[in-house]
Amino acid sequence: MSVQIIADSACDLTAEDCAQYGIEKLPLTVQLDGSEYEDGISISSKKIYDAMREGKAPKTAQVSPQLFKDTFQKYAESNTPVIYLAFSSELSGTYQAGKLMEQGIKEEFPEADLHVLDTKCASLGYGLVVLQAAKLAQSGAGVDEIIKASKHSYQHMEHIFTVDDLEYLYRGGRVSKTAAFVGTLLKVKPLLHMEDGKLIPLEKIRGSKKVYKRMLELMEERGANFEQQTIGISHGDAIDTAEEIAAMIREKWQVKEIKINMIGSSIGAHAGPGTIALFFLNE
Repeated sequence: MSVQIIADSACDLTAEDCAQYGIEKLPLTVQLDGSEYEDGISISSKKIYDAMREGKAPKTAQVSPQLFKDTFQKYAESNTPVIYLAFSSELSGTYQAGKLMEQGIKEEFPEADLHVLDTKCASLGYGLVVLQAAKLAQSGAGVDEIIKASKHSYQHMEHIFTVDDLEYLYRGGRVSKTAAFVGTLLKVKPLLHMEDGKLIPLEKIRGSKKVYKRMLELMEERGANFEQQTIGISHGDAIDTAEEIAAMIREKWQVKEIKINMIGSSIGAHAGPGTIALFFLNE
């Protein structure tokens, strides 16, 4: 029996991606104007970005324990092996909630072949890990092979990104109020990356063109074998910029593929419109 791959909506894979590769995607919760929505199901990321441009501050919450229980139980009852690849535990409680439910399900179904892994990744960096696992599952790979490949992938996934307005990161507790004010005043673009699942500021650069050029320099410094990998670009309702960066990458390297997806509501609510993120494997 083929292995079922499960992810959560912070992977920023589209419904088409999930349908094509048989991925089950569990939504995080997004709160806006006093109402709760399921990320990517009952609210679109575009609506979140438009609300943020109007000065609203959406909040997010992890995947509900009940949804984990219902999903894991469904596969345990049908004896289907499951690998749930989770959004970074440093950015959400979703992994811990999934891990807790894994224990509960295994008490009720001791034979359940259920594995919950913390990818320490986010957005399309996380999505690329999930896609690789799903492709392996479709090709008939077993649980051990998929887990081994996924671990290698998420341990070597680089996240390089910039945000359009530091105010959004300030609201999410990522930068101080002074840094946000000064950055906005000077048109400083912060460049960040992820280290062991945490968001880490790298540099501050004046001007968009310079920051995108610097992102490619970091890609060159850190990455390897681009012709054999899929490069991810995710964006906060900024498709033109994402396409521009893709063109810059193609000019510089012979890459296997570039995948461009919009950042979903759960991550977009913290990063804000105009965010641009680049994902690739390092050496």
